[in-house]
Amino acid sequence: MLEPGFWRTKRLEEMSPEEWEALCDGCGRCCLHKIEDEDSGQVSFTNVACRLLDTETCLCKHYVHRSDIVADCLVLSIDNVHNIQWLPNSCAYRRIAEGRGLAWWHPLVSGDPSSVRQAGISVCDGLVSETSIDLYYLEDYIVDWFD
Repeated sequence: MLEPGFWRTKRLEEMSPEEWEALCDGCGRCCLHKIEDEDSGQVSFTNVACRLLDTETCLCKHYVHRSDIVADCLVLSIDNVHNIQWLPNSCAYRRIAEGRGLAWWHPLVSGDPSSVRQAGISVCDGLVSETSIDLYYLEDYIVDWFD
């Protein structure tokens, strides 16, 4: 059982594994393919989802073993969360790290997992699975949905 409002009183480094996992709002943004410009370092998001992301629910089909199945799956941790520049401004981990708290639509605040989708934060609508395209043409799928 999670302590109500734990994200208001604890820093990321102080959270239990259960609290850490509860911060994820399930938006699916981490599971999208991204393209980094080698010269500028700018990262562009695409609407192409990892093959493990269920495009209907925005949940990973093999969450526990995701990094074993997908070699370049980035598992957010306290060791890397402060260094990932492409995390969207809406990301709960980024928000907490920056001292901004959780947004109204976050399930821990709203009490409703569907609030992420209702607020337009979830990427679940409009996704394409990497299994249905030729990744050579990934640049054709760049989107500007994010902040």
